[in-house]
Amino acid sequence: MPEIKVRIASPVGLHARPASQFVKAAAKHAGTVSIARPGADPVDARSMLSVLSLAIRHGEEVVISAEGEGAEAVLAELSDLMSTVDA
Repeated sequence: MPEIKVRIASPVGLHARPASQFVKAAAKHAGTVSIARPGADPVDARSMLSVLSLAIRHGEEVVISAEGEGAEAVLAELSDLMSTVDA
């Protein structure tokens, strides 16, 4: 399963609006998309509650993985979204 590591640029971390944007982008992918802290168990990136439960802060690194057709494209989109400051 392809994966990427991304540092969260949003000053509020992956909370509320940035998390919502992330979940909506992940939900467009027909395959499996997950997010985790490095070395931790992944959660479903298409679930707002699961993403918010990670309590990811500004500057933290996350691992995003995707499986299925177009996995590389969804990883690129999610990486761009998380590494851009837009809170």
